[in-house]
Amino acid sequence: MESGVRSFLEGIGERFDGDDLENTPARVANAWCEDLVRGYDVDPDAELTWTEVAEAGGLVVVRDVSFASICVHHLLPFAGLAHVAYLPGRRLAGLSKIGRGIEAHARRLQIQERLTASIAGTLERVLRPQGVVVVLEAEHTCMTL
Repeated sequence: MESGVRSFLEGIGERFDGDDLENTPARVANAWCEDLVRGYDVDPDAELTWTEVAEAGGLVVVRDVSFASICVHHLLPFAGLAHVAYLPGRRLAGLSKIGRGIEAHARRLQIQERLTASIAGTLERVLRPQGVVVVLEAEHTCMTL
């Protein structure tokens, strides 16, 4: 990845003749692998642990979960808030677990529509609820820069 970043920078006209850029390829590779796309090393289904209940209560709503992702089309970030609601069957998830599932999906190359469907799919697969709704609000820097 470092050599690819170096080639990219050279491709846009940068020269590695000073101290400013010398460590940039390593820093970029580290940022991408350790942060921006770390979701490839995480199983979203495993993040969504749950407890079985005899009788579920009402609708569960988790609002304003911050997320950040990378647009697969432009490799630029998009970030915003996720809102999730589900009507439980016999499985309830801790609210922080839903946030971890969102994070596991978001930290991959994405488009917002696929991210929404992936989060909903994990909730449906793991929790087996009576229904799920996922709404994402995001600012896409590929549009705003």
